[in-house]
Amino acid sequence: MASAASLPYTPLFSSKSNTQNRLSLRSAFLHQNGLKSNNFSCSGLKLKVDKRGNSVVVRCEASAVAEKEASEASGETYEYQAEVSRLMNLIVHSLYSHKEIFLRELVSNASDALDKLRFLSVTDPSLLGDAGELEIRIKPDPEKGTITISDTGIGMTREELIDCLGTIAQSGTSKFLNALKENKDLGSDNSLIGQFGVGFYSAFLVAEKVSVSTKSPKSDKQYIWEASADSSSFVIKEETDPEKQLRRGTEITLYLKDDDKYEFTEPSRVQGLVKNYSQFVSFPIYTWQEKSRTVEVEEEEEPKEGEETPPEGEKKKKKTKTEKYWDWELANETKPIWMRNPKEVEKDQYNEFYKKAFNEFLDPLAYTHFTTEGEVEFRSVIYIPGMAPMNNEDVVNPKTKNIRLYVKRVFISDDFDGELFPRYLSFVKGVVDSNDLPLNVSREILQESRIVRIMRKRLVRKTFDMIQELADSENKEDYRKFWENFGKFVKLGCIEDTGNHKRITPLLRFFSSKSEDELISLDEYIDNMDEKQNAIYYIATDSLKSAKSAPFLEKLVQKGIEVLYLVEPIDEVAIQNLQTYKEKKFVDVSKEDLELGDTDEVKERENKQEYILLCDWMKQQLGDKVAKVQISNRLSSSPCVLVSGKFGWSANMERLMRAQTLGDTSTLEFMRGRRIMEVNFDHPIVKDLNAACKNAPESSEAKRAVDLLYETALISSGFTPDSPAELGGKIYEMMAVALGGRWGRVEESEATDDSSESNSGSTSEATETEVVEPSEVRTETDPWSS
Repeated sequence: MASAASLPYTPLFSSKSNTQNRLSLRSAFLHQNGLKSNNFSCSGLKLKVDKRGNSVVVRCEASAVAEKEASEASGETYEYQAEVSRLMNLIVHSLYSHKEIFLRELVSNASDALDKLRFLSVTDPSLLGDAGELEIRIKPDPEKGTITISDTGIGMTREELIDCLGTIAQSGTSKFLNALKENKDLGSDNSLIGQFGVGFYSAFLVAEKVSVSTKSPKSDKQYIWEASADSSSFVIKEETDPEKQLRRGTEITLYLKDDDKYEFTEPSRVQGLVKNYSQFVSFPIYTWQEKSRTVEVEEEEEPKEGEETPPEGEKKKKKTKTEKYWDWELANETKPIWMRNPKEVEKDQYNEFYKKAFNEFLDPLAYTHFTTEGEVEFRSVIYIPGMAPMNNEDVVNPKTKNIRLYVKRVFISDDFDGELFPRYLSFVKGVVDSNDLPLNVSREILQESRIVRIMRKRLVRKTFDMIQELADSENKEDYRKFWENFGKFVKLGCIEDTGNHKRITPLLRFFSSKSEDELISLDEYIDNMDEKQNAIYYIATDSLKSAKSAPFLEKLVQKGIEVLYLVEPIDEVAIQNLQTYKEKKFVDVSKEDLELGDTDEVKERENKQEYILLCDWMKQQLGDKVAKVQISNRLSSSPCVLVSGKFGWSANMERLMRAQTLGDTSTLEFMRGRRIMEVNFDHPIVKDLNAACKNAPESSEAKRAVDLLYETALISSGFTPDSPAELGGKIYEMMAVALGGRWGRVEESEATDDSSESNSGSTSEATETEVVEPSEVRTETDPWSS
């Protein structure tokens, strides 16, 4: 709807004296023809005049205003200009991080050309002609400093050369796929690799000049495309040399730069690159290799002096010698194992593929071969190695080269930083092949995206299924090997992957107070629990031996309650991150407020009342060393124990944190938490101290006993004493008191008197001096005496 601007005739202009002013106002807006026409234009605007009594209304259509504004705002359109040589330099040196990528890209282009020919020949068999098998050949020439990649694919016409190679980022494969999608009757083939149209130019990473000779079955002529690395133009000419005529396909010759001639004309290097990047391309790839063979030759011997020359008809002696020759050698497997139906692949074939692909000598412990469909489609074969990596750094290194990523059977990379697998599953090895991966234009860097997250989630899930199947198998030895090698990885998952706790927890294995020689699972622990037990008890120590003898376990073992032994450094942190399993809490038996569930509250209250004076007295003697002293419900044979506060570090955790190379000592005091001393009221030492606090609270011997009791409990509870030498002195002092005179020790003064009397008696009795031969003299410290 057009809006209007109204100019009513106001009373200001209504008087006769203002007629001239009114006409002047009108003349400022209205056309010179006056009001003869109701519609007119002025300065490009469409105006409409209406009379309303003595007033004049002028309306301006908004659409006309908009058109005028648009015409004034619009300008000329220009296309971007690019300096081709600089653009080529950016493509070549910015998109690719390694020079060797050029061979992968050119082989992928050759594979696409063969795929196109195979697809088009279904409807037009004449395209195949008699040009031979569909194959790729690579021939380096060290003398000329060139490398030639040839294929028997679809080739290109002159127009296609201009369109595909003459236009940067123009992908012939992409156009081919679009044409297939438009013609739905022909179907589509998504196995074609190239999509971006810049892979060909990677040749300039190593070449100073590139020559492309191509022959299409659609054309009778063969054309040559040539370009230099530092040029912004290219040349196309017709091939007239009959010796260089191709029956069909494309031949790319790279004239290598001086710095790259030696590396990329070495046949073994070329073959290695093909096996690394293009081993699973669906067409055979042949490389020109030097070989050796053994042949028999006649041995020519010159006759010695005086010997006659043998007749010509006589057979000469033959000998074998090794001669070298050049021939084509197949460098790739034509069918990748993950592209096959899992039902058709035997276990030995999986094992053989694993050893070849990852240079392993042991069979894998387990493997799984699967295909996922839906939002993301990919195929994968993943393995659990037969042993853990020898280098400890690889245990938690997310940048392992264990996962090999392929896109349409072309190797892309094995250098990832946790995109496809989390760090704790970095030991898993395998291949992943997908057509849907969002890669950058050089197909090297995996971008973080929704598709990658879906792939990661499914790969992790399949890995857990494989490990769980190994754990549930009848052969327990296989899972025992797995746990010995990779148990630390699984425990790391408890810390780093809270979303998969339900899958990780059933895989955990520990020793326990009822199973000291064989690892048990948490499910087995719960099955062995009493119905009234509502917690999973554990103790963390530095060894299995110290866990067995820990004083914290005395009452639990006496009551038949099973306690898990966490003897590896990562165990305690892993369990603390789990918190619960099947609605059962994890409880550390070395911390305060341990509830065993069957205590007699009346008797416990009476004991506390009886020993409250002892607890207060001991707390007074120990001062800030302990937060409090209380009666224990976890001891049966030990006199006392030191337990940690609920929210502080345990003795084991404190020991581990002290051992950290870059540990912060200021944090130790803050996180150490409080220490609580629990005493066993049934122990004779505690009963003696209870009597001492009532009868002789100021006794120095009693106070020394309390200090020594604390220091001893410190060690038996897993803590480290602040001054081991001081503790040793106290123990020696107590030993001297305990052992003094027990076995009839003779005082030093008495021994001196006895020795002097015996010496005087022997002197008076001695009348003759005995002569001893030198050979018979032997000292007590003579090392040669026997």
